[in-house]
Amino acid sequence: MEPATQDFLEIQDIREGIVILKNNNIRGILMVSSINFALKSDEEQSAIIYAFQSFLNSLDFSCQIIIQSRNINITPYLDNIKALEENQTSELMKAQTASYGEFIRELVKGDNVMTKSFYVVVPYTLAEILGVGSAVSKFNFSEMLGLGKKSKGENKPIIKDEDFEKCKNQLWQRMEFVAMGLKRCGLDVIPLTTPELIELFWATHHPSEAEIGYSPEVVPELLK
Repeated sequence: MEPATQDFLEIQDIREGIVILKNNNIRGILMVSSINFALKSDEEQSAIIYAFQSFLNSLDFSCQIIIQSRNINITPYLDNIKALEENQTSELMKAQTASYGEFIRELVKGDNVMTKSFYVVVPYTLAEILGVGSAVSKFNFSEMLGLGKKSKGENKPIIKDEDFEKCKNQLWQRMEFVAMGLKRCGLDVIPLTTPELIELFWATHHPSEAEIGYSPEVVPELLK
């Protein structure tokens, strides 16, 4: 019998926008915008560098910065153009809209139009909230996505609700601290919700499908 995909994932559950790993450690993921550093003046560049340096020096826990490059998915945009074309009452406007849609389709066909996404993974461990062991354990985003080695040994018991609430509150404080530090650098920061986390992990394991069409619809029961 072929093993299920879940057997290779380090993820036990995704709840309230928080990733729960099989070792009962938890992760929050922030999506971060980018800035065109080269277009900034010397003074602005120095200010950004100083702000980022201060942010890094203020951290007393580990974080991981992830950069993903993908071919841009224009399927939703083309669908919007198609809907706009069908709603046109003028034959001339309908023809021009159809021509524009075809132009966009041909424009991206020959060249790979890439888009970059930036994430910061913020960890928290059950040992920290319970006062067991040392500080934050090492973690790897690739292993969390199931792209590394398969974890060995038996799965740990599911984290208790009261422990989850304690860890969640502490993790949120860390995520807010990271977000404030990055905002001082001129970046926009938003935490990923449960549907967005599911879509991120799905796209990581299905890169070809993620660049064409839509991601699978999230079943409402999974969001509870």
